[in-house]
Amino acid sequence: MNQDTRELVVLMTRGTDHELSSVAFTIACGGITAGLKVTAFLTSSAVDLVRKKAVDTTHVQPMDPLRQLVQDFVSRGGTLVACPPCVKARGYVQEDFIEGVQIAGASVIHEKFKAGAASLSF
Repeated sequence: MNQDTRELVVLMTRGTDHELSSVAFTIACGGITAGLKVTAFLTSSAVDLVRKKAVDTTHVQPMDPLRQLVQDFVSRGGTLVACPPCVKARGYVQEDFIEGVQIAGASVIHEKFKAGAASLSF
């Protein structure tokens, strides 16, 4: 894989009630800074992280507020993918999410792995 196109998938499972959500986005943003193409795959309660207004409920000191971390991630080219069954289980629809969230299944992530993407899980 070409060094300029290295990818990282950050699998997130924790929601707004856990500090690992902020840690995951901090590390995902660091991946972008390092030159990686980064996709955040949100499963389980992590789909709440990108729901309108819910993104405002988490701020783990001394890290930046979650909203700022997510906005930084997206504005710098990060991709947000939410697990369809996890979205459906919570009764959410596309309109419940902030701009830029793609509801897509694991096959999107599997293609990245098949192409050589690295992964981190939180």
